[in-house]
Amino acid sequence: MLNEFSRTELLIGEEGMKRLENARVAIFGIGGVGGHVMEALARSGIGNLDVIDDDTVSVTNINRQILATQKTVGRYKTDVAKERILEINPKACVFTHKTFFLPENADQFDFTKYDYVVDAIDTVSGKICLAERAQKAGVPIISSMGAGNKMNPAAFQVADIYETSVCPLAKVMRRELKKREIKKLKVVYSQEKPLVPRESEEQMTSRLRQIQGSVAFVPSVAGLIIAGEVVKDLLNWN
Repeated sequence: MLNEFSRTELLIGEEGMKRLENARVAIFGIGGVGGHVMEALARSGIGNLDVIDDDTVSVTNINRQILATQKTVGRYKTDVAKERILEINPKACVFTHKTFFLPENADQFDFTKYDYVVDAIDTVSGKICLAERAQKAGVPIISSMGAGNKMNPAAFQVADIYETSVCPLAKVMRRELKKREIKKLKVVYSQEKPLVPRESEEQMTSRLRQIQGSVAFVPSVAGLIIAGEVVKDLLNWN
């Protein structure tokens, strides 16, 4: 009988589909990268998804975030994510967490419940804490490095953090993880040198935080690569 995942089953078989259906994946951050991870995992038949984010959809998200449309501006991303996942797969279990992941609230999450963790957040302290918690729980994790200020989607690579180059965020992560004796971390990173944003007058006069430029076709590719790695790892295809 045909269903939403019949075409996927042709590639991975019935047993593979059952494995994905029974898997539970946590996606920390569902913005430009994480939103596309969520989308691809939902369309791959992952049966249990945790989405963690405290942000609401902004009009400035529309250029690159799959959850952002004129109709969703102002709504919590986790609420929009749950609706979208269930529209794709009504049988999915979606666990929403309206919070930013920080070392201070890490104890709210039981990492032993997850079969895989996706790090798509921006803060270095949070990314390091995710790597530490996942390692302690013995759960596989993949981490997104910088996707802002870039124009070349073909420059993304999958590697261990200690094999990365060019990416400024990866450099900081290598240093901090080494201090904590974390010896490996699977990441998706870009070998493209970050571009310097062409600031508007408004941006130049308001520097409350550094604003990175972005386009639709870069963070989305990073997210799809991550989703592919998660699915292949869960199926033991790597």
